[in-house]
Amino acid sequence: MVRSANSVQRLPPLLEQIKQRGTDVHVLFLDAQADTLIKRFSETRRMHPLNDGVRTLPECVHHERELLAEINSIGHRIDTTELNANALRAWIKQFVRLDRARLTLLFESFGFKHGIPLDADLVFDVRCLPNPHYDPVMRPLNGRDAAVIEFLEHTPSAQDMYGDIRDFIERWLPSYIADNRSYLTVAIGCTGGQHRSVYFAEKLARHFEHQQTGAGAPSPTRLTPCTRHRCDTSGPATG
Repeated sequence: MVRSANSVQRLPPLLEQIKQRGTDVHVLFLDAQADTLIKRFSETRRMHPLNDGVRTLPECVHHERELLAEINSIGHRIDTTELNANALRAWIKQFVRLDRARLTLLFESFGFKHGIPLDADLVFDVRCLPNPHYDPVMRPLNGRDAAVIEFLEHTPSAQDMYGDIRDFIERWLPSYIADNRSYLTVAIGCTGGQHRSVYFAEKLARHFEHQQTGAGAPSPTRLTPCTRHRCDTSGPATG
């Protein structure tokens, strides 16, 4: 949270000083859509730290985003829009456990009806594929359930799309690694974030996890594939 305009500018050099002392620094940048931030401030009736008695709340949020633009790439970014407290807690625990010596290749599923995640580096749209939602049997399920997996595995267009996304990432992944990045978030979106996007995120993560130990892996010690889902996939989905 921004406490003053000057405090933001002091953060990057301060972090660098701490790192030079040998301290392992983990930076987590929490973000959200502007309308969500405005709603949160309004509901809690808390004054925005940049309120000067002149700016409106939307103007304060916009100014805060401008001030943070230069530092939001310092650490790992999480878009908390539409994210409940339990999911955020789980994602933070996952972040803390990650190996900083390796690039974290994060496959994130989402629903376009909720908006594109702000933390995405690459975004792929799979809404053009057949939707399991229209099958009454598969409607309450999600992309980790066997029936949905079997349906998409036997859908030629879905497999063609999967192959194209996989090949694109494989081609450009060495460049992201060479750029000394710590995280690469690949967002896969369908309409509701329940079936197709979850299936793709899980399958892509399994592929790159297997690639780390398979023959010809370019740098098996520098990549950690993982997933996270904006739709609850702890059990069969209900919506």
